[in-house]
Amino acid sequence: MRRLKSILINLELIIVCIVVLLPISWIVLSSFNKGKGLATSSLIPKELTIENYIRLFEETNYELWFSNTMTIAIFNAITSVILIMITAWVMSRFNFKGKKASLLTILILSMFPSFLSMTAIYTLFTTLGIIGEPMSLILVYSSGAIPYNVWLVKGYLDGIPKSIDEAAYMDGSGKFRTFFSIIIPMSKPIITYCAVSQFMMPWMDYILPNLILTGDKNKTLAVGIYSMISDQESTNFTMFAAGAVIVAVPITILYLVFQKYLVEGISAGASKE
Repeated sequence: MRRLKSILINLELIIVCIVVLLPISWIVLSSFNKGKGLATSSLIPKELTIENYIRLFEETNYELWFSNTMTIAIFNAITSVILIMITAWVMSRFNFKGKKASLLTILILSMFPSFLSMTAIYTLFTTLGIIGEPMSLILVYSSGAIPYNVWLVKGYLDGIPKSIDEAAYMDGSGKFRTFFSIIIPMSKPIITYCAVSQFMMPWMDYILPNLILTGDKNKTLAVGIYSMISDQESTNFTMFAAGAVIVAVPITILYLVFQKYLVEGISAGASKE
């Protein structure tokens, strides 16, 4: 019985690996496939070529899309972490009237994705005259990151003893100095998790950039790459695959470098009340 259970578990893991790795392998191999469309693409190419990567940079604004996405991702990560850490610190360390109501409101807001307010966001940014600007997308991402992440970071900060803060106050340290000198250094795992997750947002999101950013030069990678295959007569699937592979490189490196902090941050933040 125990042996049968072990066989079934391993069989399940093998099936899951195949389901996950097959589409990835197909995309990677398709990027080196000769030809342009799905009709000429195969799982195992008869002849490998880098022609699709060359065409990607010669025939599209891929470099510009990459630069736009990287800029938005960096500023979004920085802005989001600042807003999240300050809000979570206030909720964790201070008692004030309406604190429970505020936390409950934040919890409720975390249940609704940002794209549900697309019409309101578009109208607001049009009125302010910042529609089509990368700054508008950063504002949406950073403000939308607050609800869910504040609860996560607050759980992590609650695990840091308040006696550390009190000892710092007794030594003459102010609240903000204690925050920057003690709380921030002790929160590296959760800060890394928030920064990486927010950095990833512009690389993956299609709906909001497609709505807010206008013009080919302002596109992010998700919007730009999808435009290659969005038309019914489009035959740029292999070039689309090449673009997708390049996008995966920085994301994979980021996860490998910060894997330890990511696991520590999400597990520590989720286990506290």
